[in-house]
Amino acid sequence: MESLRELYRIGHGPSSSHTMGPRRAAEAFLTRVPDAAAYRITLYGSLAATGKGHLTLETLKEAFAGRKIEIVTRPEEILPRHTNALRFEALDPAGAVLQAWTAYSVGGGKIIDDETPPDAGRIYPFAGMDDILAECGKSGRQMWELVESVEGPQINDFLAEVWAVMQAAVKRGLKADGILPGVLKLPRKAHSYAMKAKTLGGTMRRRALLFSYALAVSEENASGDLIVTAPTCGAAGVLPAVLYYLHKEYRFSNQEIIRALATAGLIGTVVKRNASISGAELGCQAEIGVACAMAGGAATQLFGGTIHQIEYAAEMGIEHHLGLTCDPVAGLVQIPCIERNVFAASRALSHQTYALLSDGRHRISFDEVIEAMKQTGRDLSSKYKETSRGGLAVVETV
Repeated sequence: MESLRELYRIGHGPSSSHTMGPRRAAEAFLTRVPDAAAYRITLYGSLAATGKGHLTLETLKEAFAGRKIEIVTRPEEILPRHTNALRFEALDPAGAVLQAWTAYSVGGGKIIDDETPPDAGRIYPFAGMDDILAECGKSGRQMWELVESVEGPQINDFLAEVWAVMQAAVKRGLKADGILPGVLKLPRKAHSYAMKAKTLGGTMRRRALLFSYALAVSEENASGDLIVTAPTCGAAGVLPAVLYYLHKEYRFSNQEIIRALATAGLIGTVVKRNASISGAELGCQAEIGVACAMAGGAATQLFGGTIHQIEYAAEMGIEHHLGLTCDPVAGLVQIPCIERNVFAASRALSHQTYALLSDGRHRISFDEVIEAMKQTGRDLSSKYKETSRGGLAVVETV
């Protein structure tokens, strides 16, 4: 398992796999070959199929600004290692290839290539959640303490920065109004939901506030503004919404929130190691489902849950999103992505309550549900994995 720094990435939306990842790959290739006469970039699979809506092409053009480039798209061609593949070629004046490199954007902004070993960057000596629970039971540590023991106290400074960026995204999104970028002309809703919450009371008020926070971050992401992958851009509204809501409504301190972020990050990192957080690889269950698991586990910890109750809440986040398709309309991270963030945040709090009412014992373990998610994602038709060929993505809306 990698550092939490590899899960929580601070950057601009709307897609960690389609904008953050390709930009990092482009910058890496330009470091290798900065002065070629021209460059050719070939996008494969999901990057080619939904790259236009996800701003992949614009991102690459910005990265190669001032240089001659050609971008080729091959949506029907899937490279063996991952569907989000892009090949960079540096060309001489005659068009001959000087140097080439194939990179894969595997989710959450992470880039690998054909030389990257499976356990590259591993720092946690655990294979899965069962190992984590066993170590916590043996050492007496909480999950957040386990993170600190492996990554050092400096990880808390990083998580404090993550929390600051999350809060800023909520606050910006609540103030913003207007239309989101793209052909759908989708109006922002966060501001109006927050205003309407002021006229409500009790459960309706609290629910409206939670919805507005998730909308705020998701709309900021859709606008290409600064957010944190948690675990991806497309699912970036869930965890901040839950934590901001609990921070405001229940007065949990910044330190308590940072510890909850550590636990949430550990949950997401387990999934990243043993399955995937890429919608293009396993469908939206790997993005919004994992975000719900992270938020449910974090909320359960904040309310004093045991490590087993935390694991239960996280398991439900995946279990009840199994089979969820990745089918963004017009290739934009807007419909159904934004609403999915809202309802996953709501579900996460339901999972927290359900887990705390139990003693933490349940039949399906977190590790088992991750394996089920992985197999389900493999069985899903490619039409439902961010290719714009199935589900809501083929609904005529423009």
